[in-house]
Amino acid sequence: MDELIRHTGVVLSTDGNKAHVEIIQTSACSACKAKSMCMSAESQSKEMDVIMLEPMKAGDRVEVMVRERLAWRAILLAYILPFIVMLGVITILDFVTDWSEAVIGTLSLCAIALYYIGLSVFKHRLQTQFSFTARKV
Repeated sequence: MDELIRHTGVVLSTDGNKAHVEIIQTSACSACKAKSMCMSAESQSKEMDVIMLEPMKAGDRVEVMVRERLAWRAILLAYILPFIVMLGVITILDFVTDWSEAVIGTLSLCAIALYYIGLSVFKHRLQTQFSFTARKV
């Protein structure tokens, strides 16, 4: 069975079967006993829309969940594939053309920009696949 990644949060608002939730994402350092003497302890507040598994109202404490498999897929789409696109364009253009490194580098960055534009075209479809769910704590 797929493992779940879980975070606790607070419902800010609801609309139909969706809720707008704020979660506090903490680093591993924030739980350390020496954090008062260290400058690297940090936490970030994030807001996201989630699908409610049960009725909720603003102010409710909830657990936000997403399947670990989807997190890995997101990493693949956001970081690994663009890196492969960049390296592929650089490698192919370096062997096929006599263009300068500056031109090849610029074209590889343009290829990455086109990749992200392609992702944004399919944004709605991706949002349905990468859905967060929430239940009351």
